[in-house]
Amino acid sequence: MDIKKLLLAYLTAITFVSQAQRTGLIRGVIKDSGGSPIPSITIKLTGLAKVTTSNQRGEYLFSNVKSGNYTLIYSGVGFKTAEKKIEVKEGKESMLDVVLDDNTIELNTVTVVGRTEVQEVNRQSFNVTAVDAKQLYNSTLDLSSALDRVSGVRVRESGGVGSNFSLSLNGFSGNRIRYFIDGVPMDNFGSSFQINNIPINIAERLEVYKGVVPIWLGSDALGGAINIVTGNRFRNYVDASYSFGSFNTHRSVVNAAFTAKNGFTVRLNAFQNYSDNDYKVTVDAADIYTGAYKANAVVRRFHDNYHNETVIASVGVVGKKYADQLLLGLTLGKNYKELQTGARMVAVFGGWHRRGNIVMPTLKYRKTDLIKGLDVAINANYNLGKEQNIDTLSARFDWYGNSKPNPNGEGRGRSLSKYGNNNGLVSATVNYKISEHQAIALSNAFSTFYRKGTDAFNESFTQGQVRPRLNKNVLGVGYTYDVKDRWSASVFGKYLLQKTPGQATFNKLGYGLATSYFLTPKLQLKASYEQANRLPEANELFGDVELVQGNLSLKPEQSRNINVGFGYSFTAQEDHRFLVNANAIYRYSDNYIYSRFNQNQSALVLDNLEGVFTMGGEGELRYSYKKFLSAGATLTYQQLENRQQYVFDSNGNLIVSPVYKDQMPNIPYFFGNADASVTLRDIGQKGSVLNIGYNLLYVHAFWLYWPSRGGDKLSIPQQLSHDLNAVYSLKNGRYNIGVEVRNITDKRLYDNFSLQKPGRGFYMNLRYFFNSFKS
Repeated sequence: MDIKKLLLAYLTAITFVSQAQRTGLIRGVIKDSGGSPIPSITIKLTGLAKVTTSNQRGEYLFSNVKSGNYTLIYSGVGFKTAEKKIEVKEGKESMLDVVLDDNTIELNTVTVVGRTEVQEVNRQSFNVTAVDAKQLYNSTLDLSSALDRVSGVRVRESGGVGSNFSLSLNGFSGNRIRYFIDGVPMDNFGSSFQINNIPINIAERLEVYKGVVPIWLGSDALGGAINIVTGNRFRNYVDASYSFGSFNTHRSVVNAAFTAKNGFTVRLNAFQNYSDNDYKVTVDAADIYTGAYKANAVVRRFHDNYHNETVIASVGVVGKKYADQLLLGLTLGKNYKELQTGARMVAVFGGWHRRGNIVMPTLKYRKTDLIKGLDVAINANYNLGKEQNIDTLSARFDWYGNSKPNPNGEGRGRSLSKYGNNNGLVSATVNYKISEHQAIALSNAFSTFYRKGTDAFNESFTQGQVRPRLNKNVLGVGYTYDVKDRWSASVFGKYLLQKTPGQATFNKLGYGLATSYFLTPKLQLKASYEQANRLPEANELFGDVELVQGNLSLKPEQSRNINVGFGYSFTAQEDHRFLVNANAIYRYSDNYIYSRFNQNQSALVLDNLEGVFTMGGEGELRYSYKKFLSAGATLTYQQLENRQQYVFDSNGNLIVSPVYKDQMPNIPYFFGNADASVTLRDIGQKGSVLNIGYNLLYVHAFWLYWPSRGGDKLSIPQQLSHDLNAVYSLKNGRYNIGVEVRNITDKRLYDNFSLQKPGRGFYMNLRYFFNSFKS
């Protein structure tokens, strides 16, 4: 046996030496214009489907490269893409060091980029802003908080950690904005996986599409989309962080990956959030026993605990001839949320809570140049998770935490429901590059929804005349003509089909055009038009079993959208950099789906308006000085008018609507933010970096009800919030300590009427990052 083992070892060594003699190595170092190494740069070796990334020292390596002539493509967020040619000889090591030019303007921990990198040809003509999430890894922000700093975006939450949220993008909000993770729709991810409970460390960047959405994001988005790009920054790494702070808030994140030389890879993302959310609020309170009433009482929330835990694991291969990426995965997660109030804080709950989980197997396949010029991507998942809505106490509560038996069941009824919003998705995208300047694309996304469950206190739960079930298909086709850095145009069409068994079938056809033109290398003009459609979602048709009542009579929305804008960047005296962006929007929507309170204002009801007109604009100004100072500001204004001219009065007579041409209620129309940061290097020890930042958020007051209604319209007051943060990094980013103070002045903040958000809070974040540089 010893002789056999020696012989096997000898043959293996001979084979290895022979292979090494027939191949060569490519290695090098990537630096910026200032001579500093650049990590996380993607390097693609054309012709061999090999891809790697630079480590913290800017180093990269390709091994076992057959002899021949090759082209290396270097790309990374914040730097201009570069191409270099190299010759590889048998048994030799080829060195190629590269200097990349900057292509960004740095913000306060956010980098705004004119175009995304993935699918660059298709995206050139779209109005898109990319946020470099890596710059926020040492903060305690979630994805929604990062998005709230982008011009034209407003994120509204009903409370603290884990509360309900709504994102507004250029006048559109709710389900009109679609969310994706690596291009896969998140419609079926459930309550355990939402952008306001996903930590920023999960993402490599966030792509915000304003207006026209490219067809490879297969959806019926009406006016915008958010794409969370997780990327593949490192082959072997561990990135772990833990933060804690006010209101007993704890967050932790672990991201890790292992990739062998043969392409076998294992990836893991895990995170958890916990908070008591026991912050103080100012309300009008009455003692449930004595009836003693006190206006503007300061009380502490006592029933608002939230926690969630999620693990995303995948295994597969990368860098193969048949697949750049082939991964089988499983997402597991659960969440628990206590509900303190209803749609307004006049209602107080002490026993109502919800639970949910996600059990979702996934498949991801991607291949560039499957045949020359043909790129293919396929994704599939199915969520088997369950949701529970629980309130079994027959009791009434007051804001002091007192409770009183309520045997008659007045107010909110009891609930003990357990149901599955089981839904699946299969999407495929094919892109074929006809020539250097032309490409065509085809995408299709099919999704299915089926809610099945029981409620011990409601026998008719999900058992009405129409079972909660629907199927939807979105088919898109597009053509792009692109002259790099000069002119680009994309035309596309979308066909939407949705079936609700026993109720309705909708067929809608949409189309659009997006184009951009560079007047000079630094001045870009953009314009787009779309005839967009959006089909009612399951939670709109059937309700969400919590605070939204279903409406099976909802009609699909239609909108004619126009976007025009420009971006201008320039440098003064070499070290002073400026960026100016401005965009104007026009929308006219038919059958606009909006929410209003039900009769007792305990829940929301969805309905259609015949028409809503939107016009507005956004602007952004950024300035940076070397790598020392960065500052900027954004401002957004949007006028949303009700254009339904005629309504029926209580007697059934057709009259002119008293709120015709009124500003749409309960929607912010004027808001913005400003930020500034200073970066100090080699403080305390060589290689350290200290970043000190400030952020301001402003939202103008807006009406809760129709302005023409008079004194009962109420208002959500003006919001002005100040945040401070500091991050100290050691050992080239291996060890990081961050501290934050949010809402420094402890102002009362409201995103929704009377639903007060947390006051001043203090937080600390500890992060460790390690990357093993292996090819």
